[in-house]
Amino acid sequence: MGGEYVCTLSEELIQRAKDELGEDPARRAQDIEHIREWLKHQPHIRARTDDWTILRFLRGCKFSLERTKEKLDMFYTCKSLCPEWYTNRDPQDKKIREILELGMFLPVPGHDHLGRKVVIIRTALHDPKTTTMDDVFRATHQINDVMVEEDEQCSITGIVQLLDMEGVTAAHGMQMTPALVKKSMTIWQDGYPMRPKGLNYIHTPAAFDTVFSIFKSFMKEKMKKRIHIHGSDLESLHKEIPKEILPVEYGGTNGTVEDIKNYWLQRVDARRDWLLEDEKYGVDESKRPGKAKTSADLFGIEGSFRKLNVD
Repeated sequence: MGGEYVCTLSEELIQRAKDELGEDPARRAQDIEHIREWLKHQPHIRARTDDWTILRFLRGCKFSLERTKEKLDMFYTCKSLCPEWYTNRDPQDKKIREILELGMFLPVPGHDHLGRKVVIIRTALHDPKTTTMDDVFRATHQINDVMVEEDEQCSITGIVQLLDMEGVTAAHGMQMTPALVKKSMTIWQDGYPMRPKGLNYIHTPAAFDTVFSIFKSFMKEKMKKRIHIHGSDLESLHKEIPKEILPVEYGGTNGTVEDIKNYWLQRVDARRDWLLEDEKYGVDESKRPGKAKTSADLFGIEGSFRKLNVD
């Protein structure tokens, strides 16, 4: 969506945006303009300033102008301080292509019974000997970013993740260091204007609890309540995510994993110029008013313990 925002939502979703997010269609343009003006006056932020980008952040922050400003600053700061995920994002790069071809990150077509976007994350398809988690995130975030750009509904209704741990080995577990987990949780919770509505784990291995406790330590309380661990019980999964929305491989009727993977390969290719252009947006810490931020400030593990004793 270039320049001016054109609403694609049903009447019902417009009502939900009013009820749940405090969105007022009569004031929408004014709020967008307010944030755009603010962005123009931030010497350190190079942001996309089209209506749709700004509206996504307003929705993610329930139209609190202050929170929207904080989140935009945080999003672009994360992008610049995490170049290992956000630079060289060419879907046709050999390494990235190899990961995209595995089908690790699969937003499924349509929306579930509550209107949410369902994303299947198959966590263990890569070979830890040849592929780092930074490689994986660099590739899979391309799909994520195209999805939130193209699916207006999920900016209202949110996203449900299904994390499939099938085939997880100790080597995969070793890649999920506390530092990496902290980085991913910071970017997901504090950077993106997403509305995460549920985390569902399936095919969890025996040693899962250990790695998972690290994840939980960096999760917000609200998120902890939205976790469901299903083991290998598909019926338990279908209570959270109805099978009508899931692909055949997960007991559903909504296409196959292969179809969904190919759809997203097509979409990232179609958006290649947009993904490459996206690299120029971020922050220039040398121009930030006040103290510059470092990746240790954002992603450092000791930071999560240090801030407890600041008065």
